[in-house]
Amino acid sequence: MSITVKYFGAVAEQTGTSEEELNLDETGNSVAQLKAYCVQKYDLEEEETIQLAVNQVLNAGEKLEEGDEVAFLPPYAGG
Repeated sequence: MSITVKYFGAVAEQTGTSEEELNLDETGNSVAQLKAYCVQKYDLEEEETIQLAVNQVLNAGEKLEEGDEVAFLPPYAGG
């Protein structure tokens, strides 16, 4: 079962890619497991500030399914 993972901004700079296909058997099938997998794989900085969107919905459900698209979003600055 595979998913598409997209990285944006500073997260893409740290991973060295903007998109990849990952297998849920390798990453685990929850959002938290996927985030932990990618944080470790790429040694991502400021992991607590990275937000994930599943199928373009922030803070979507916990369980991932075949064909999902997950976006790793960098922290936003505001003022």
